Amino acid sequence: MKNYRLYLIRHGITSGNLEGKYIGTTDLPLCEEGEDAISSLAALDVYPKVQKVYSSPLKRCLQTADIIYPERLLKRIDGIAELDFGEYEGKTQAELQSDEKYLEWLKGGYDAAPPNGESYGHFTLRCLEGLEEIFKDMMANEVTSAAAITHSGVIMNLLSGYGLPKMKPIDFACNQGEGFEIQLSTFLWQHGPVFEIVGKLF
Repeated sequence: MKNYRLYLIRHGITSGNLEGKYIGTTDLPLCEEGEDAISSLAALDVYPKVQKVYSSPLKRCLQTADIIYPERLLKRIDGIAELDFGEYEGKTQAELQSDEKYLEWLKGGYDAAPPNGESYGHFTLRCLEGLEEIFKDMMANEVTSAAAITHSGVIMNLLSGYGLPKMKPIDFACNQGEGFEIQLSTFLWQHGPVFEIVGKLF
């Protein structure tokens, strides 16, 4: 049975990351520091060679993909965009620490959502649908090795929710430009859906 390797890579740094803001659907580009850091990693040849690249539709991911894999076919996947933080977009924890709705949201739960934002439950299903879209495309086009440039929240959500072995979301936290390797198979996907976590990229 054929196995498919997918490398989930977090985008580079933005000004919002540096300022500690919630940046979900806000379409910030990489800042200069972010471009330089990803370029330096790419120059060290730490990223695996792949046949195809998938990316969140947001600028910070598309720019990261272009730096790491400038000559690879790229397909945008809406399902692997970051969580919509609603009214918390562009705000810091310090600015929200006295907001009762914010403190309640931090407790988590399937239906928990920022005001006018996306619930954790919806986000989870959307990420799963995004991964399934990638997997189907890989199978249809005989792509056995690919990269997906996405967001920290997406990576932690997918690996903790559908990856084996089972671990907590925080165990899959990674810095900008880092990521994880997973192995997909039709057998595990049809019986889960689940996939195997091979490990961190570097």
